[in-house]
Amino acid sequence: MASRRNINYSRLAVDDDDDYYGYSGKRADPRFDYSPKSLDRIPWKSIALALFLLFLGCLLLLLSYFILSGHMEGESSQAYGLLGLGILTFLPANIEAKAMLHSVCLASPLHSPKLKDSINGTSEIPTTTLHHFTSPFELKQAVAFLIKTNKPLSLLPLSRVASICALTPDFPFAQQIFSSVDQQEVAIWNSCLRNLAEGSSLIDAIFLFQQMRSYNVSLDCFTCSFVLKACVGLRDLLRGRIVHGYIEKLGFQSNLVLLNALLHLYATCGATDDAILLFDKMPQRDVVSWNIMITQLSKKGDVDGAFDLFGKMPERNLRSWTAMITGFVHCVKAKEAIRLFVEMEETGLRANEVTVVAVLAACADLGALDLGRRIHEYSNKSGFRRNVHICNTLIDMYIKCGCLEAAKAVFDEMKEPTIVSWSAMIQGLAIHGHGDEALELFNEMIKMGMKPNEVTFLGILHACSHMGLINKGREFFTSMSRDYNISPQIEHYGCMVDLLSRAGLLEDAYELITSMPIKPNAVVWGSFLGGCRTQKDVKMAEEAIRQLGVLDPLNDGYYIIMSNIYAEAKRWEDAAMVRKLMKDRGVKKTPGWSSITIAGTTHEFVAGDDNHPQAEQIFKRWDELLEQMKSKGYVPNTSVVLLDIEENEKEKYVYRHSEKLALVYGLMNIKPGETIRIMKNLRVCEDCHEAFKVISEIVKREIVVRDRNRFHCFKDGFCS
Repeated sequence: MASRRNINYSRLAVDDDDDYYGYSGKRADPRFDYSPKSLDRIPWKSIALALFLLFLGCLLLLLSYFILSGHMEGESSQAYGLLGLGILTFLPANIEAKAMLHSVCLASPLHSPKLKDSINGTSEIPTTTLHHFTSPFELKQAVAFLIKTNKPLSLLPLSRVASICALTPDFPFAQQIFSSVDQQEVAIWNSCLRNLAEGSSLIDAIFLFQQMRSYNVSLDCFTCSFVLKACVGLRDLLRGRIVHGYIEKLGFQSNLVLLNALLHLYATCGATDDAILLFDKMPQRDVVSWNIMITQLSKKGDVDGAFDLFGKMPERNLRSWTAMITGFVHCVKAKEAIRLFVEMEETGLRANEVTVVAVLAACADLGALDLGRRIHEYSNKSGFRRNVHICNTLIDMYIKCGCLEAAKAVFDEMKEPTIVSWSAMIQGLAIHGHGDEALELFNEMIKMGMKPNEVTFLGILHACSHMGLINKGREFFTSMSRDYNISPQIEHYGCMVDLLSRAGLLEDAYELITSMPIKPNAVVWGSFLGGCRTQKDVKMAEEAIRQLGVLDPLNDGYYIIMSNIYAEAKRWEDAAMVRKLMKDRGVKKTPGWSSITIAGTTHEFVAGDDNHPQAEQIFKRWDELLEQMKSKGYVPNTSVVLLDIEENEKEKYVYRHSEKLALVYGLMNIKPGETIRIMKNLRVCEDCHEAFKVISEIVKREIVVRDRNRFHCFKDGFCS
């Protein structure tokens, strides 16, 4: 097949003197009159040239006969047709007008009976050929038909012409068609560019932009806008900078829409310094400019810088507030997010679906159940009940606030729960200690044809770990890659190590760690260290702490566990040595605290806290409760106090743990019969765990404690 550079398409262009092509339906140009009278005035050299050209024309007609009669097909007909088009560039204009019809038609196989009928004299235009061509060759057939029947090229769908030729060497062919119908070609190319940039063919949009530059299409601000959108989608900073150069060169630097698009490009591609520089130099900014910077700074973790810009905004819309609230949530600043949401409500703005998702996520992190319930009610009234993202966030919020039944209710109301919904519910059942229900829900999900993902298996492995289902856990772990082609990630290995360590299979857990295809991180070794403490295996614990000293040397929790392991083994000198090592490395112990929310106000307690306004009443109420507990057989477990002090001092120490103070405060201020919900930033100690079981039986109330690892639901003397 002939290449593009061997085809002279320039003769297809229609100039002011070229009406003889039939584009305008006029008669042939009278300047080219080949009557005998006019030939008498032609010099003999011209006659000889004309005869030679007529000979070439006859040769071309002979080729046409062979092809139209079926003697040539496929690539042969294309090649000879294109050869004919090349020969015709040397023919006089009125000879070319008729012969060009055959040349363009022969540029592709003539498989269309409708087109053949039309060329043979049918005056009816074949709609399929004119409006549904799928390749440049079929387009040329349509053009040939219009030339033959003296129909205007404006009958062609120009947007389709552009889409067919945009990414091919026939780009200039389309340009000539556009110029012949007096259409501004940049508008047509922009339409094609927009479709590519807003679809899934982003790289094609970039290529079309390059084509437009190569063939000298006059670019406008819309061109730059669409190609910048494609650059953002591809994270193509290099080509985005090229477009920026064109914007400056063409004088579009005052176009606010383009400047915002550039700002979005630089911020999204990680060029934060360039984004800030552009933002500072912008001659004018609108609320979109500010929102882009706030959103992107928050995503990069610079929530303080984002909040500083938020405070300087001359005006704010709902998206501004939502971007800042979401930024706080992403940076684990749930309190600030909720405070900002309350401030937004005071301005009179109503939350949309995105705002609701962000605030519910903050409620989940903070355990703000009352606000979460209020947002749930607002969501239903606002018509967001069917929003899948909101439903999934509600499930997560209720689970993290200890309301498992409310989470189930939201899940059951969903008409089409997604894999995220199933995974969240399975995970929630697992961390609440309902492992059997988690496994049942997983089986139900499989029966419904839903394919599990990595998060689903994480929840199932958690359930197996909490229930001590070793064989079941191993089976699920193997099934991930065998049945679902899911490669276990570091989190899945951490669950397996936790499962084996809890079950006392420290050798198996250690072997799994050392044989992992990916390098174990601090979480994996931390799970192993926790298992070593449960099994009181000092030797294995020392190996774990050696690894953790390299992977996470500033995590105080690992040093505390190791110190406690030494203390439980009565190796006081080693325990002191670990604490000295912490001091030498500048590692500070994270203070434990517990919180309880009552009537929208969160109250925090630390161990031995006597600064609370009701501290005296709390201690008095505890002493009364302690007498009832002892009558039920409660004996304080002073082994959790890993200090070399007297026994009675150890008892006083465990009596003043933060979670106990929070519980007593809840009993004093929450109506009888209502569930008491407590959050603790560290793990609940063994003594508090036993004490809460006894207290739940005495006061006939459900007590839910969320610690660093899981939920503990105490009811009637038992824990879930």
